[in-house]
Amino acid sequence: MIYGPTLLFALGEGAVIPLIPVIADRLGADVAVAALVAAALVVGQLCGNIPAGWAVARFGERLTMGVAGIVILGGLTGVVFANSLLLFAAAVFLIGFCAAAFALARHSFMTTRLPLHFRARALSLLGGTFRLGMFVGPFISAALLGIFGDETASIVFFAVCQVATILLVFFGPDPEKAVPVGAGSVSRRNEGDSRDPDSREADSHDAEDTGEPVTGAIPVVERVGVFRTMWRFRGVLARLGLAAASLSAVRSARQVVLPLWGVSLGLDAGTIAVVVGVSGAIDFALFYASGQVMDRFGRLWAALPAMALMGAGFLALSFTHDLGSAEMWFALFAAVLGVGNGLSSGILLTLGADIAPPTEPAAFLGSWRTLTDAGGAIAPLLVSALTALVSLSVGVGAMGFIALLGAIGFVRWVPRYVPRSRP
Repeated sequence: MIYGPTLLFALGEGAVIPLIPVIADRLGADVAVAALVAAALVVGQLCGNIPAGWAVARFGERLTMGVAGIVILGGLTGVVFANSLLLFAAAVFLIGFCAAAFALARHSFMTTRLPLHFRARALSLLGGTFRLGMFVGPFISAALLGIFGDETASIVFFAVCQVATILLVFFGPDPEKAVPVGAGSVSRRNEGDSRDPDSREADSHDAEDTGEPVTGAIPVVERVGVFRTMWRFRGVLARLGLAAASLSAVRSARQVVLPLWGVSLGLDAGTIAVVVGVSGAIDFALFYASGQVMDRFGRLWAALPAMALMGAGFLALSFTHDLGSAEMWFALFAAVLGVGNGLSSGILLTLGADIAPPTEPAAFLGSWRTLTDAGGAIAPLLVSALTALVSLSVGVGAMGFIALLGAIGFVRWVPRYVPRSRP
């Protein structure tokens, strides 16, 4: 009930995402407009994070996930029957908007219930579930296209996955009742909280009943709105949040840079697909190792190697374009980037859970995910702009520089804000 709906959702989304530019092209879009329509999914997710935080805090994880799944069915109907680019882009935006609600609801659920000593492994598994869906989904889509010869089959597959998800969410055993709230917060108090004093003060509203006689009003948990939560945690969001956004940016840039680099070298589509596929397979194979490292040694032991590897990989790749063995270096550094990305699996989910208010994390996680998604949305635009103004090598090198800056940010802010994570 925790990972099953997530896997179903990711499989359906992974099957449809590669088809968005294809459908846009069929509706009359050129390459630039098709890319813009595809970006509507990311923009929708970016815009949906803060409203999703409000919905989860107000109505709970289960209802938010179920309603988001129902609205996604409406978005898929729009994708099938859209007869203009504007309607198609609006439907894609709606799917992304609701995907944010779905992801944040599950993140919030696990944040309030996971003990600290295995939180990273559980959230890395959640991240790995999304990666599995995104890895397998395109192959399912390819098989459906081969059988039916129409993109509608893949959209129907996503709809079937959504129906199954909705049924599981509404009629399956309720994890919110089976797993008590507060396991994560109890573990945090037992382990000791090494975060910045400002963050500890922000959590002071989570008062405990000590059994001592009190005078005056009895303290209760305060329900704080989304924007008040953003202001209350402005320090950690502006510091550790920006470091997390840089990681999201580097991850997103990898998906854009590798195909572009292969094209710039004159490689055929099959060779590029193999290189990108091998990089993705390495990435997926390491998702659970990241959680093991974070739980055993601490969050920084996964974040720092991941950022250093991806930063060094991008910087080194940027100097190989005109070398005689450029194709070999392309394959090598694509694998290095896959290792770095795999080691970062679950880090953003785990860090968000670590620093969120333990009793009502949804509003904070909405702000946290907005920052990280913004980093992922900006990175491809930055690479494209630098490529147009200067060269692709400069754009790739800039992403390496951002990764190294992000690594410095993690070194500086993780020890300050994140509680001790060793069991």
